[in-house]
Amino acid sequence: MSLQAFVSRQVVTPEGVRPAAVLVEGEQIREVVPPAEISSGADIHDFGNAAILPGLVDSHVHINDPGRADWEGFNTATRAAAAGGYTLLVDMPLNCLPATTTVVALEAKRSAAQSRCWVDWAAWGGVVQGNQADIEALATAGVLGFKCFLIHPGIDGFTMVGEEDLRAALPHLARTGLPLLVHAELAGPVDTATERLGEADWRCYSTYLQSRPDEAELSAIRMMLSLCRQYDFRLHIVHLATGQALPELRASRSEGLAVSVETCPHYLHLAAEDIPDAATLCKCAPPIRSRENREALWQGLSDGVIDLVATDHSPCPPAMKRLEEGSFRTAWGGISSLSVSLAVIWTEASRRGFALADIVRWMAEGPARLAGCAARKGRIAAGYDADLVVFDPEAAFQVTPERLHYRFPLSPYLGETLRGVVKATYLRGRPVFVGGEFPGEPRGREWQR
Repeated sequence: MSLQAFVSRQVVTPEGVRPAAVLVEGEQIREVVPPAEISSGADIHDFGNAAILPGLVDSHVHINDPGRADWEGFNTATRAAAAGGYTLLVDMPLNCLPATTTVVALEAKRSAAQSRCWVDWAAWGGVVQGNQADIEALATAGVLGFKCFLIHPGIDGFTMVGEEDLRAALPHLARTGLPLLVHAELAGPVDTATERLGEADWRCYSTYLQSRPDEAELSAIRMMLSLCRQYDFRLHIVHLATGQALPELRASRSEGLAVSVETCPHYLHLAAEDIPDAATLCKCAPPIRSRENREALWQGLSDGVIDLVATDHSPCPPAMKRLEEGSFRTAWGGISSLSVSLAVIWTEASRRGFALADIVRWMAEGPARLAGCAARKGRIAAGYDADLVVFDPEAAFQVTPERLHYRFPLSPYLGETLRGVVKATYLRGRPVFVGGEFPGEPRGREWQR
């Protein structure tokens, strides 16, 4: 079995960033050594000053396959992921047909993924009204955890759950030991705010922002923390958008609750004050809030209250974004960003004094821990899969449609200049993205516990 040596002056390891050679034998990392200790006969890949990071893990992706591959499918989503430095995606259970709420639906997803993935993938199961009897079966069949919505998800076929539904499901979920990922907005505050808006102009971003108030997130998080105390399960808050929740989330950690939190690139880069009217490419739920709120989220990352950054890559056909109409009321709420999220986060993080080790903690180690694959993914260390990203932190590029690689090149980042370029991505020791090209054939496979 041939030995490869991936060499850089900046290899991001759990022990720090240092000059090193990552020795890869077959599909795994054999060891990490000083460059002078490379074994004779090794096939050397020297990347100079470009950094080597572990392959990123995205624990919040909507691939929409099977059933809505015309929105996004395994082939296009995983290709975009490879271009963005991701080597493992965990797919959300809604937007595909059927939704991943039964073992039969999970098997349909596995069939759709066969031989079409450029990077590895795994699946979350869904908790919806009346499927509590399917939860433990889905866990046995291999999902990594479960997702639920406390508000209408914007699409039929995946029902929101209330407190009564959760009380029926949580004993089953607690027995699995797997996390419950929660879209934490309650409908009550959203309905009340929308009624108060009356005949407001829905082309104005301020109207949409007022319709999804911070209180919707706060009340949902409080309810979930209460249930976490009662049922002793692993709770994960997805796409936190309000900084107002950080004190209560910090207190829940001190209390000893098994709670983790994510936020997303768009909440850390964009700000409500900068979003023009009719700019529906910026619509997501919860909404992008103020600059002050954005800085609170960055502080939450710095303090460790927020554990990780996931994309919430949520694609749709262009018509669903209502680009001509410009209505935030009717446009699809989702932002696609797989190919550029690393650069978005590095652009913001580097100007705030964060380092590459922080990026790895937020975008590789944290998501891998949530998904239960932290023993093999998310680190450059002996025994780990040889998933590597060659990243030039000093280079800059302009976001153009050609750089996006997912099915429809829609993005609120188009035209922006971002810092940090993915030069190459390796999956288990073999290149899947190099210099803008995708060599070979798709060789990603399902990650299973």
